[in-house]
Amino acid sequence: MTFPATVLTRARAAARPQVTGSVTGAMGLTLSVDGIRAAVGDLVEVNPGERPLLAEVVAVGRDRLTCMPLGTLSGVHAGAPVRATGMPLQVPVGEALLGRVLDGLGRPVDGGPPLGSRVSFVDLSSETPHALTRTRVEEPLTFGVRALDTLVPCGKGQRLGIFAGSGVGKSSLLAQITRGTDADVRVIGLIGERGREVREFLEENLGAEGMARTVVVVATSDEPPLVRLKAAFVATRIAEAFRDEGRDVLLLMDSITRTAMAQREVGLSAGEPPATRGYPPSVFAMMPQLLEKAGTGVTGSITGLYTVLVEGDDHNEPIADTARSILDGHIVLTRKLATVGHFPAIDVLESISRVATAVVPPAQMADAREVRRLMGALRDVRELIEIGAYQAGSDPLVDRARALAPTIEAFLQQPMGESTPAEEAWGWLQRIVRSA
Repeated sequence: MTFPATVLTRARAAARPQVTGSVTGAMGLTLSVDGIRAAVGDLVEVNPGERPLLAEVVAVGRDRLTCMPLGTLSGVHAGAPVRATGMPLQVPVGEALLGRVLDGLGRPVDGGPPLGSRVSFVDLSSETPHALTRTRVEEPLTFGVRALDTLVPCGKGQRLGIFAGSGVGKSSLLAQITRGTDADVRVIGLIGERGREVREFLEENLGAEGMARTVVVVATSDEPPLVRLKAAFVATRIAEAFRDEGRDVLLLMDSITRTAMAQREVGLSAGEPPATRGYPPSVFAMMPQLLEKAGTGVTGSITGLYTVLVEGDDHNEPIADTARSILDGHIVLTRKLATVGHFPAIDVLESISRVATAVVPPAQMADAREVRRLMGALRDVRELIEIGAYQAGSDPLVDRARALAPTIEAFLQQPMGESTPAEEAWGWLQRIVRSA
């Protein structure tokens, strides 16, 4: 009889003789531990007992381990006992996770029944699919949002960034996409969110219908930085497990910026030098490692939507610029649209999907390009129109754009609770283009 590798790993760890070390120092976000042996990435338990503090080994020396706690250091003292677990962080995966809310380490926090034997546990670390084994992005994935499904179309296995400042409607757009998508499974990672907003997002924005095929991983802003960082990888690992079963998964992460901030805290505490705007080099190494895990595989796909919180509405700040260079497209939300009640506040002309031509038929792409052309022509002369300097008849394209502007505006706006099938959205767009 053969056993899964994770089962054997856990069995070996349980059978290993128990050796106890001790804490020799604590500074910032790190612990120094003597007396035990462990590998980088393994977990250790500080004060093993009913409520041990878990810590991850991040550096090893001849006689000393450097660990980062997955919790607060309150109550930890020099000489506190430490036990090696002999294995890295394990993450639950499986069908039983649907409809559940997990913390940043993959433990249920929704008051539901224990996961028990209904799930499997796998290592948090995983192999990123090789570039040549990935299938091509050729099938569309609909979101139920008219502006996205037609003018910024997404394919199964694509990775898109949602770029916006604070309070512009990123979380609301994610909730609308979660309810309207035709993906098999949704995995949502709420990283660094305000504690007040989590329950509001789950109950009001998602609701019972949205949660039915969804797994939510939550690490609020008051959690230790290592937990916030792990939460992003936990959500991604759960999505990978569903993809490996041949499922089409939609992974929504809010936000990649706060994940980068958590990595910044970890890196600076470990002694890395600050570089661009205070971000150490490890931040820019972590981002592709996380983002490249999404995408197509040999079977199944992970379509990744990552919100990027641009500081001061500066879309060229380091994290936004790095994310844009890695992702397969970007959706830009603007404060100007949000303040006038335009929801979703998507600036279509500044948004782009790099796989649009691969997932949309040529006739529909022509309609989308025509609407973009009309919007662009109107934008170019908007200032002239506002000061009364534009004369009707000067440019037939601008005159047509002005006539169709109310219709296009109505098409782009969509109430929060409304979902539009893709066929209906494309039909609406076609009627706009064909109108006189």
